[in-house]
Amino acid sequence: MKLKTAFIGFGKSTTRYHLPYILRRDNIEVAAIYNRKRKPGLEENYKDYNIKFTDNLQDILDNKEILLVSVCSPLQTHYEYAKKCLEAGKNVLVEKPFTATTEEAEELFNLAKEKGLVIMPYQNRRFDSDFLLFKDALANKNLGEIVEIESHFDRFRPDEVLKPGTPIDGVFWGLGSHAIDQIISIFGKPKKIYYDIRSLRDKTKPDDYYHIELFYENLKVIVKSSHLVLMEYPKFIIQGKNGSFIKYGIDKQEEYLKAGTMPWEKGFGEEPEENYGQFAYIDNGGRMRKEIMPVIPGDYGKIYDSLYEAIINKQKKLVSDEEALTVLEILKIGIKCENPKIIDFK
Repeated sequence: MKLKTAFIGFGKSTTRYHLPYILRRDNIEVAAIYNRKRKPGLEENYKDYNIKFTDNLQDILDNKEILLVSVCSPLQTHYEYAKKCLEAGKNVLVEKPFTATTEEAEELFNLAKEKGLVIMPYQNRRFDSDFLLFKDALANKNLGEIVEIESHFDRFRPDEVLKPGTPIDGVFWGLGSHAIDQIISIFGKPKKIYYDIRSLRDKTKPDDYYHIELFYENLKVIVKSSHLVLMEYPKFIIQGKNGSFIKYGIDKQEEYLKAGTMPWEKGFGEEPEENYGQFAYIDNGGRMRKEIMPVIPGDYGKIYDSLYEAIINKQKKLVSDEEALTVLEILKIGIKCENPKIIDFK
């Protein structure tokens, strides 16, 4: 059975991070794309896929064959569009970070439950190559008990033109929603959080730096991003009582997509060997062992594979309501509280 889907929004999110993955999947069909203003030039690129382009949202809401709608519009419109889709009986995928408030998110989750529908945020970076390798390393018993983790999303953009905006236009809300979700998906809700969120390049603009620490029972997780890092820092670090893991280099899918290379093309997403994971531990004989862990290919399309299973085969959805709400709560507290600050997270 094919899952017929539609999109709200026809910008970079839809064309770069969604369509390249699902247009080549045999069990998913893109039936329609809605945008407030038609884009004939861009539409021409998809003439071979039998997609109906429209500037009338009702065309999607009234189409009984469409079971899933992906909301890829600006954050401020997520709640409105998602609610309309749910009320029309559609399952919904919403671009991160889902909604602007936890109250809006809770209302949408409750409405979906009432109607027996699936709704969840588009947390595609759960399928980053570096994160998949990080999870494999965590599962390796040779590390022993894990005591500290670092997750970095760093860049060097000192001369980037920064636009005015509110805190939800900053790096913490934008990139942090991905990085925090990755950690929450594994360890759940933390007991305490330390926040340090700042604007380093222009203090009159939204934040471009965050350093937060999530405290669990015997584990601390550092999640950090800066746009002023010239010398590469590891993407992931794991410290265990018996060993360590380190991974340089970020997932390459976005880089390849920006260059026009598609997921089905040979070599898509490949990383150099220096970006492979480095693993060291003490064996039973007291000797240090070192291993190289090859990169695991990433695939953002697996979000849609999971939705197919959840919608068609009634399987558990990938991102739970509790995980989505926890991420939103962490983000909300971070942009509202005085920084730096340590809070109890209850």
